[in-house]
Amino acid sequence: MARTSPPRPADIVAAFPELAPLAREAVRLHPRRGEPTVRDSSVGGPLLWPADEPWPVCEREHEDDHGLPVSPSDVRLERRILGEARKRPRRPGVDFLTPEERAALDRAGESHPWSTAPNAMLPVAQLYARDVPGVPCPDGADLLQVLWCPLDGHGEDMPVVHLVWRSSADVRVVLTDPPEPADVESHGGTVPEPCVLHPEVVTEYPAPLELDRELRSRLRQWGETSGRPGGGDPACYQSDLSVAPGWKVGGWGPWSFRDPWAMTCGACGAAMTPLLTISSGDSDGTWAPLEEQGVPADAEARRDIDDPVMVQIGRGYNLQLYFCPTSFDHPHLEVMQ
Repeated sequence: MARTSPPRPADIVAAFPELAPLAREAVRLHPRRGEPTVRDSSVGGPLLWPADEPWPVCEREHEDDHGLPVSPSDVRLERRILGEARKRPRRPGVDFLTPEERAALDRAGESHPWSTAPNAMLPVAQLYARDVPGVPCPDGADLLQVLWCPLDGHGEDMPVVHLVWRSSADVRVVLTDPPEPADVESHGGTVPEPCVLHPEVVTEYPAPLELDRELRSRLRQWGETSGRPGGGDPACYQSDLSVAPGWKVGGWGPWSFRDPWAMTCGACGAAMTPLLTISSGDSDGTWAPLEEQGVPADAEARRDIDDPVMVQIGRGYNLQLYFCPTSFDHPHLEVMQ
């Protein structure tokens, strides 16, 4: 089923024509729980990886500020147990878990000592150019693969990301049993759930912090008095009219709690371009897809819609990846915002 963002609650370009040249297309990915294969675009799904190509690993030292790690299987088991338990009717004063589930959950939450071997990276996203309009690829490539080390202890409280561009036609024999990391964060927020994608092209404008102070001031004053068509609360430029929430390709960066700074390539000095936004959660406010607005407010059903991937960046932020438009071989940049 397609996912469609509702029309914006106000025509911001009609009110501020100077924003028109700043419009950018973004592709909202709308990940939803599913069973993707290596031939599908996905978040948290299997990768089309050549059997004769080494799997990437993280050889950095990992700080232990967040406590000892757990395994990916522990995280998945905990999610499965809790998900199944939440679907059952609850009785007041009675543990919603069976004794067997409680014991299994306790075992899954037990940490283990840090592994001394390099940590295998975990698939985060696979984007075929045929599925995701405008996904940037070098000549001859049609597939972007994103992996990360599922540990936050790299000095930035966020995972280290590894990008691979390839031609899917060149992959003749697929790796069917890729290695899994020994260590992941105990909070589980670095282990994506397998999701299929429902790409949708939307138009974005810069976040307020990327605009000059005078324009920001006028936008704020306009937002305090402007009504939505047909009545209702005033439209907010920050949340309703500028940058779409959730997982997306391209568009503008979701600057919010940090002041923007120049994203420049360390190899050549070129201005870098937004590539992928990895989000904590997906649908927010007026951007919630039309197709899902009638879903009953059942806690588990809403969780599958609002947080299908179950990724947690920092305290619920975004991880923004930028690439160099002059060369795909140049290192990318990562920023949490």
